[in-house]
Amino acid sequence: MISLTDTQKIGMGLTGFGVFFLFFGMILFFDKALLAIGNVLFVAGLAFVIGLERTFRFFFQKHKIKATVFFLGGVLIVLIGWPLIGMILEMYGFFLLFRGFFPVVVGFIRRVPVLGYLLNLPGISPLVDKAGESNNMV
Repeated sequence: MISLTDTQKIGMGLTGFGVFFLFFGMILFFDKALLAIGNVLFVAGLAFVIGLERTFRFFFQKHKIKATVFFLGGVLIVLIGWPLIGMILEMYGFFLLFRGFFPVVVGFIRRVPVLGYLLNLPGISPLVDKAGESNNMV
């Protein structure tokens, strides 16, 4: 079992609440306040979980600058008051930042009983495999 420090536990809670607020902000037709709170909590939780220095290094690597600009720019645009445009930019930036993790996530989901069966269906399996291959090429 993985041992977490108290700071990492707080970070997990902040990240969880951030995802919760982002989800409800989108469900409630891109509510500006909920999305802004969710963004702040998500980024703060990430910093608590992996640490400030590692968070800074993750976001500001040379090959991830474009992704960071889209993600943090989207957060800023949501905070300014244009939630739909900001969330589109954030999602694109999130995809660019975390695309290296998607094959790992797909591999994990394939081991989950019901979801693994769905991902291995004949029509879906080639799409998932192709998406995993293209993500590794960067």
